[in-house]
Amino acid sequence: MTATAPTAAEAPERPAHRDPNVLRWLGAYTASMVGDSIYFMALAWAAARTGSASGAGLVLAAGSIPRALLMLGGGVLADRLGPRRVVIGSDAARALLVLGLAATLVLTAPTVGVLVVVALLFGAVDALFLPAVGALPPRISPPGQLARIQGLRGLAARGASIVGAPLGGVAVATGGPSLAFAAAGLLFALSLPLLLRVRTRPLPEPTAPEGAHAARPVARPTARQELVDGLRHIRRHPLLGPLMLVIALSELGFVGPLNLGLILLSEERGWGAAGMGWIVAGFAAGAAAAALLLAVRGRIGRAGLVLGLTALLGATGIAALAQVPSVAPAAAVAACVGASLGLAGSLCAALVQTAADPAFLGRVTSVSTLFTYAVVPLSYPVTGAAVAAWGTGPVYAVSAAVCATGGALGLAVTALRRAELPR
Repeated sequence: MTATAPTAAEAPERPAHRDPNVLRWLGAYTASMVGDSIYFMALAWAAARTGSASGAGLVLAAGSIPRALLMLGGGVLADRLGPRRVVIGSDAARALLVLGLAATLVLTAPTVGVLVVVALLFGAVDALFLPAVGALPPRISPPGQLARIQGLRGLAARGASIVGAPLGGVAVATGGPSLAFAAAGLLFALSLPLLLRVRTRPLPEPTAPEGAHAARPVARPTARQELVDGLRHIRRHPLLGPLMLVIALSELGFVGPLNLGLILLSEERGWGAAGMGWIVAGFAAGAAAAALLLAVRGRIGRAGLVLGLTALLGATGIAALAQVPSVAPAAAVAACVGASLGLAGSLCAALVQTAADPAFLGRVTSVSTLFTYAVVPLSYPVTGAAVAAWGTGPVYAVSAAVCATGGALGLAVTALRRAELPR
């Protein structure tokens, strides 16, 4: 099932934006991300139509549980089977699951029980999809193109958010959640023919020590042993260990204030939903600009140093966001935060993919993804309680300090500060 691409010795290196193989992957990824946006919009509306506020909250929170429990196992599976196979299987499963829900809602009204089951199953499939999709770029393109691929991926993700939410809203308004779920399922299915045509590079063969004799066949390690080996690889690597801490601290200091915190800040200042929309748009524009920079340049010199500095700049913007008096400067500050932390995040991903041993990339990606999709959402209740107790200013200041700690760590660790992306 795994197609292989020509090696670098057989074909000249192409820029990622001109490589048909990368563009097929990018098209599949974009379709899948738009489907994601529509799915979550439809799920929120279907949950609201159950008439139970507590039940709706349970539906929306249910998907995070299997992500937290299964994400590391998803990384092991990606390394065992290959990320391409896991991505194809995951998107196929998501298409069948969501189309099945759409058909069910045509026949009956949504219930909390049905939606919770779907959210749990979707979260479990996501726990397999996310590490695999993050581990796939090094298998479809040479190392010198990975930064550009991260830029293209960032543009696709931002574009999917911009397009997916309005499409989901139109679908819900036209035909209810069932039509929106059907649209999401068709987009997941649309990614499959593109993914089936993506060619992957084989992993390099492990080199035997000099003078070693032919080794006896060794039993394949268990999934648990492979997981432990992956965590050990991160801990012992001079770059990956510090990089994971930088990712964790940056995400922890950024996601709460820019999601739940921004809603509370807008309410406190009287900016309303329209004002919050402009601030979110400013952040999205900044992040898209950072992604475009990487996509065009293809490489940022002194990547480790730039990563640390941009993380510190983004942390400064987070602290300033709670102090600006009106919507317009807040949107401008949010754009700076989006550009700074968007560039830092893309550089983190590119460094992870170039530093990790290819045989461990799924497991390494699962650890970095775990922080973003499973651990960091746990900060939302803490953020809400802290804002209720002390207000937005102190909470934003503490969050900025956490994010700044990640940037300072990146600058303090010599191996990370001097890290470079391949040419």
